[in-house]
Amino acid sequence: MQLVSYLNEGRDQLALLVDNMLYDMDRLHGDLPGSMGMFLNYWEDVAPLATVIEQKIRNDKFKNDIAISIDEVEILAPVPHPTSCRDGYAFRQHVAAARRNRKVDMIAEFNKYPIFYFTNNNSVQGPGNIYCMPDHFEKLDFELEAAIVINKPGRNIKAADADAYIAGLMIMNDMSARRLQMEEMLLNLGPAKGKDFSTAIGPKLVTLDELQQFEVACKEGHTGKAWNLAMKCSVNKIQVSAGNLADMDWTFAEIIERVSYGVTIMPGDIIGSGTVGTGCFLELNGTGKLNNSSYEEQWLKENDVVELEIDALGKLSNTMVKEENDFSLLAIKKNLK
Repeated sequence: MQLVSYLNEGRDQLALLVDNMLYDMDRLHGDLPGSMGMFLNYWEDVAPLATVIEQKIRNDKFKNDIAISIDEVEILAPVPHPTSCRDGYAFRQHVAAARRNRKVDMIAEFNKYPIFYFTNNNSVQGPGNIYCMPDHFEKLDFELEAAIVINKPGRNIKAADADAYIAGLMIMNDMSARRLQMEEMLLNLGPAKGKDFSTAIGPKLVTLDELQQFEVACKEGHTGKAWNLAMKCSVNKIQVSAGNLADMDWTFAEIIERVSYGVTIMPGDIIGSGTVGTGCFLELNGTGKLNNSSYEEQWLKENDVVELEIDALGKLSNTMVKEENDFSLLAIKKNLK
């Protein structure tokens, strides 16, 4: 299935996407909820029913006049109100390149366990404008990623069992204000204001059954599903990045195992893959300067349009917009003794 949330009379409406047409879930059957939050909470009951109805629609055996074109509505994040949002660090290529560009050795711990951090679930958004403060435009960056959403509660989940907790995949852009991030990381606590202003996901959630044809073996020594899905990013219609989801070293299943240790994960929790190799300007600029001392850095600017595409998951488009506010955290830094 392909699931979309859109704005309908001031609220988020869950719809089934079939051949570019949207079918409101709660109008398809009385037992189907009209929001993604409720759908995820009752996933094991409602997902099979929705799958049956989808097949009837495709076979022209479901008569209705409720379908509307996806082009006629305002698309929201597929999961408009996530219960939490974590982001992983799963691609060796990205980690190794970033460390090489800083002239430091590859960190040995990458091979020992998957790592993640919490970002702001209240700043998750879908396609459209991303509103940025002045400090955000100080080395503003995209991150090309995929993400999953959890479909049932679980605790202390083994990696071998973890794929059953994944509702589906979607595109994720972990927006990053690198100047703020770089200053914060000097205190060794993790990203805060450099990461918490926007995480874009969408434009749809694609369930795992629809991705079976793309499944491949995960990396040697790892456990869990992997998918051969090409990934790319364009800025103002110029491609700047390309990768593949199959290049994840740590699988989503292994990240879930780590996340759920001693913790109950819940339906609606989002987990990102981390940045694919070449999947951000921070890495690309570092590599460019390493190879050419006169390389000119590129960062996102006001009115830039960022488009992330992943095979089978669609295209996520966002425009960088300056907020009408000149307040700056960088300008009020103290210099206390």
